[in-house]
Amino acid sequence: MWNKSDKISTCDYTMAEAIVFGAPFDGTTSFKPGARFAPGAIRADFDGLETYSPYLNADLSRVNVFDKGDLEFPFGNAREVLNIIEKATTEILDDNKLPIMLGGEHLITLGAIRAIAKKHSGLNVIHFDAHTDLRDEYLGERLSHATVMRRVWEIIGDNKLHQFGIRSGEKDEFEFAALHTNFYPKLDDSFDITPIKSLKGIIKGEPVYVSIDLDILDPSVFCGTGTQEPGGILFNQLLNAIHALRGLNIVGVDITELAPNYDQSGASTAVACKVLRESILTVLPGGDFNNE
Repeated sequence: MWNKSDKISTCDYTMAEAIVFGAPFDGTTSFKPGARFAPGAIRADFDGLETYSPYLNADLSRVNVFDKGDLEFPFGNAREVLNIIEKATTEILDDNKLPIMLGGEHLITLGAIRAIAKKHSGLNVIHFDAHTDLRDEYLGERLSHATVMRRVWEIIGDNKLHQFGIRSGEKDEFEFAALHTNFYPKLDDSFDITPIKSLKGIIKGEPVYVSIDLDILDPSVFCGTGTQEPGGILFNQLLNAIHALRGLNIVGVDITELAPNYDQSGASTAVACKVLRESILTVLPGGDFNNE
């Protein structure tokens, strides 16, 4: 089931509070594939990243995280891939650890949500993305990275899906979002994290899953993805948004849609590595020196 790795680990599995694992799948990618190569690229470059975050005054060496490696998937079977992700996430949850999943395309989120929603009732999902991902079907398929948040909504219900940075989708998706999700699109030159801070007061104490589709970033910052959308946010804006989640009851995280083969400079993979480090240190605040 696993291709094992410990490149991101700071301790063994038994001691870990959070488990990083890869889901290298891009079988429903609608434009340019390659996200399956992201977990390996992130691990290869993570060695070159400092463990210390000057943004949070926190260090990975002071938190307990274990890299369990990549899941092994059959080719061409999205339903079985989701089953494998759900089973793996359930195992991590049963061991009272927090799952942090590296995609892969965005459909993988559904497998994790299926497991987490069974353990945590009243689950909220915070969704950072360029795309609505709210189609009911795409080219006749209900399981797609273009439909993933519609399937998530079917599990968690109205006003539990909180969407930030959206700037692309069909008209029907925007209309659906207006009725059923908490929707904060990115349609101008601003990206204000005030709604995130306000949201914290509403859902504090409730379980929260965070899904970060890296194509929320502008292609000038992050071109290594299969579905580039001009008009995105800058890296520091995403970082501020992630940091603003500190204090929430975060029960799972994923980072998706890096396709490293479309950015030969390696800059997009470097961005993904830093997002991973800051996400880990956001959900495991024990690494904050200011908490001593």
